Amino acid sequence: MEREGEMVLGLPHEGYGRTWAKAILIGEHSVVYGHPALALPLHSLRMQAWAAPATEGEEPQLSALDYEGPLAGSGERFGGLRRAVEVTLNYLGTTGQGFHIRTESDFPAGRGLGSSAAASGAVVRALLDAYDAAVSDEDILRLTNQAEQVTHGHPSGLDAATTSGQGPVRLEQGAMRTVRPRGAAYLVIADTGVAGSTKEAVEGVRGRLEADPDGVGRLMDELGNQAAAAIADLEAGRMEPLGDHMNQAQELLDALQVGHPTLDKLVQEARSNGALGAKLTGGGLGGCMLALAADGDDADRIGQALKAQGAQQVWVHRLVA
Repeated sequence: MEREGEMVLGLPHEGYGRTWAKAILIGEHSVVYGHPALALPLHSLRMQAWAAPATEGEEPQLSALDYEGPLAGSGERFGGLRRAVEVTLNYLGTTGQGFHIRTESDFPAGRGLGSSAAASGAVVRALLDAYDAAVSDEDILRLTNQAEQVTHGHPSGLDAATTSGQGPVRLEQGAMRTVRPRGAAYLVIADTGVAGSTKEAVEGVRGRLEADPDGVGRLMDELGNQAAAAIADLEAGRMEPLGDHMNQAQELLDALQVGHPTLDKLVQEARSNGALGAKLTGGGLGGCMLALAADGDDADRIGQALKAQGAQQVWVHRLVA
């Protein structure tokens, strides 16, 4: 990535970066094929990163999730994080300096909550902070997306934007805009405890689309229609129709074969306890689900019911501030 002009950097010190989780409200998978999707930042679920300069001759270390050891030997699951270090130091022109990296997260990895983008974005910010480098938000997102290419192949940029943004983001055909929700509602987010793989889910859908372009193409078009209508409902404060679109989207995602029995159980439990709508969020094949609740009392009741049905963790997010 080219830099305009020369950046004047001082001596590195320990840097800090922070991002947060995200949840896709609607539009998973069809967004890959040009349809709209809406993602929400979850500011209460933080991802934090620290970058401390390594001394000369000292091997850079990584402390992340359950891993403690050399950064270079951290394996495939941390490939995006290592790439974040590489592209950021290359951008700064300081590739000769190594860093010890540490991350801490309030939310689990592999659950469709944007863990990889959040970790990459936090590491990018920590390294930039270590040099007190003034960098545009656009360049930070570009660096994060370069790291995400290792994890997701061809990232849309939605995760990178939402895990560092302030409001809901609509993505359609590569163009993003902030959405202003109206009305009053809550989201209940429940972790199935089953790690999903966005890359596996996306590749599976692509294979089915190539094998049956007409049939799967119709599913994609309808999923896109549901997403567009849901976003319009959110902007107008129409929560009951929004919930209906979430339910219909879940049926379409099941038809795309990205569901999971544990997801199905939690989705049905949420609906049985008064959720206006419920569906998976993210790639599927496990991960997390969302339930739309009309008010805080409904959200609490739904959350308790999901815990009783085996949800590993439950978070409540106020959809409209």
